Amino acid sequence: MSAAPPATLFVSNGTAEDHIAARLAGLLGPTWVIRSSPLVGRGGAYASLPNSVRVGRVLDLPSGGFPFGSAANLRADLRAGLIRDSLGQWADAVRGARGAAVVVVVGDAYALMVGTLAARRAGAGLVHVQPLLSAHYLDGLDLRGTLRELNALGANRPMEYELALARRADAVFVRDARTVRYYTDRGVPARFAGSFAMDVLPEPERPLPVRGDRPVLALLPGTRDDHRESLPVMLRTAALLSGLQALVAWAHPWEAVTLPDGWTLAVQGDHTATASGAGAEVTLLRGAFGALARAADIAVGTSGTANEQLAGLGVPVVAFATAGPQYTPGFARRQGRLLGEALSVVPADPAAVAGEVQALLDDGRRRARAALAGLERIGPAGALPVIAARIRQLAGR
Repeated sequence: MSAAPPATLFVSNGTAEDHIAARLAGLLGPTWVIRSSPLVGRGGAYASLPNSVRVGRVLDLPSGGFPFGSAANLRADLRAGLIRDSLGQWADAVRGARGAAVVVVVGDAYALMVGTLAARRAGAGLVHVQPLLSAHYLDGLDLRGTLRELNALGANRPMEYELALARRADAVFVRDARTVRYYTDRGVPARFAGSFAMDVLPEPERPLPVRGDRPVLALLPGTRDDHRESLPVMLRTAALLSGLQALVAWAHPWEAVTLPDGWTLAVQGDHTATASGAGAEVTLLRGAFGALARAADIAVGTSGTANEQLAGLGVPVVAFATAGPQYTPGFARRQGRLLGEALSVVPADPAAVAGEVQALLDDGRRRARAALAGLERIGPAGALPVIAARIRQLAGR
């Protein structure tokens, strides 16, 4: 009689985390039973796995998973049932872990709490993949800066309760080598096996409409609702940089495009559209982020993971803060500390953004320092196969 196929519960809490978890689950192979418990949003990344079953209720938050990004975010999420539905997800995860060999948490301290409870109730192994925290977030963060970012205290450094939970996990993987030292100094046997962000960077999807005689400017408004504010600034920036080829990595329906006054949008199909105005034409591309990331010479981004992936490819990134929900001034400051010279944060003004882009292109030494900083701080891909091997080991497979 053959043994039952091994089951694993994946607990993740965010769009990027869902993608990391889904890619990791896919590496386990089709004989595994994959149960997914995405704590934020619908967990669409898991849909590509034929052996995946969702457990638990959907929690669609107005903040997009950033309730503590601002007071407005928190108020909106509370009105949307944050507390009630979150408590329900804890019970769902406990049920979903029954019979599982391993619970894999991809996310922050909150996800780790949910996953720890589920693993203990099920007697399962526990693997924590922490793609959010980095010891680099503490660079230059004095008392004044800490007080200014009190709402992000747990995003800048692991709280003691997270460290206590991590010490009891069977394996902990973090995002960079410096964070390994931070964790091990506090009794957590953490490991860095490669960059999660680079592991989930898509391969080039198709050829792009670019010419070889002009630098490519990648515009990255992101997957969150920040794009409503940031895309118009990016388009107006592109109009000031006529010597560059500007392409937008667009992750939303065409109906969601927000244009500056006087601009128009011409849709060529499901994957391509053209925004025209101020004497410029900018191409918007859907489903081509992997290709654009590798074609870019420089980028302007209000994105979390995409900014880091471009930096990880050695591409300098210029950013500006929005009103949220994700790329707030505090988030921009934290990402600036993470990426160092790879990221320049400027005011949300097209002239300021264009000026910084041109300054980086004109200064070869500065551009080289930015590229090196991104490569060093993000690191190469390769973590997920190592983590998959550890999951198999814990499951006795």
